[in-house]
Amino acid sequence: MTKPLESSLPNRPEGLQPARTTDLAGLVDYAPEAIVSRTLVKTGGGSVSIFAFAAGQELSEHTSPFNAVVQVLDGRAQLVIGGETVEASAGEAVLMPADVPHAVRAPERFKMLLVMLRGDTD
Repeated sequence: MTKPLESSLPNRPEGLQPARTTDLAGLVDYAPEAIVSRTLVKTGGGSVSIFAFAAGQELSEHTSPFNAVVQVLDGRAQLVIGGETVEASAGEAVLMPADVPHAVRAPERFKMLLVMLRGDTD
């Protein structure tokens, strides 16, 4: 008898079911005047997290030694990457290169998926 797929995945990502579609935006709720985050996957190769930003919230400028991809799931985000402002709306993705200062701002409430890619930055 074959084992069910779920039981054969010992490190199943939190909130994600194997071989099933997932409403990513539904995995995190908005909170008044806050940024809510949830890590879905974390391995030596990187991480996948989901964020919900209330309008007016922001992550101040910082750098990361790894490339990261932001995909906006709901609403509209404002990213500042290397001094350049990038507006991204639901369905759009933006690469934030390693070692380049960046900030994330919420001109309106929005949700995003953040994929951090650890390893070579080339």
